[in-house]
Amino acid sequence: MNVVNTPRSGSITASKGSVSLVGAGPGAYDLLTIRAAKTLDSADVVYYDSLVDSSVLTHINPKARRVFVGKRKGFSAMPQQEIQNRMRDDALAGYQVVRLKGGDPFIFGRGGEELADLRTSGISVKVVPGVTSAIAAAAETGIPLTHRDIATSVTFVTGHTLDGSIPDLDGLVSSKRTLVVYMGVSNAGTIVSQLLGVGVPGSIPVAVIERATLPGQRLVKTTLKALTIDLVRYDIVTPALLVIGDVAALGGLDTEPVLPVHMTSKPSEPFAWVHHPMG
Repeated sequence: MNVVNTPRSGSITASKGSVSLVGAGPGAYDLLTIRAAKTLDSADVVYYDSLVDSSVLTHINPKARRVFVGKRKGFSAMPQQEIQNRMRDDALAGYQVVRLKGGDPFIFGRGGEELADLRTSGISVKVVPGVTSAIAAAAETGIPLTHRDIATSVTFVTGHTLDGSIPDLDGLVSSKRTLVVYMGVSNAGTIVSQLLGVGVPGSIPVAVIERATLPGQRLVKTTLKALTIDLVRYDIVTPALLVIGDVAALGGLDTEPVLPVHMTSKPSEPFAWVHHPMG
């Protein structure tokens, strides 16, 4: 058996700088972790995405250089490879670099790509976990993603792959299984068609959670067959998650979804936030 000893954060010493991949959480300012806040406070340079709650940025060291690198569908403030190259150059120059991402860095957040690229260049990389949106959104709306009587497993998938398609969903929704789809609103029609095509019943419950953990969050409870109709009916916009499975019927908020209502929060940059998720 091969045993790999991984040093804990803070145990690596080097004359050059380092990079920390930091998860900002699902949106709400107070769901940022203590470790994330401390890491931001000690940063020299911060590369940050279009965060749902821009007040997270108040934790950044006031002397740090800030670089906006947010992405949205069809637009990127900076190409991914350039982000990695600039972080590498800053770290080699001796700076403490933070890459700040929504959600968790390793849940649809390109953290794995950045980690591998930086380590290839000999850069010390630390990862600060963040609360991923699926966990937060389900908790906020009272949906247990797993339940001894209803769901014994849960699967997270992205609604968009690298080539723009959706992943193969065959077998991911069945009795006692929950499927959570990140970035699935724009491809909802294709998702519904694929699931119905592999025998998933149209009556299976679906929860659409919009702006989870933020003012104006909404929960729309529907079914697979009615999903695309209700997305239009309630004018659902991102950030939003789809929870598909019997547990979706258990959720609830104190108020019924209003048709339509969208709270506008001041973004960290003049670009709409899209879960890049993606954590």
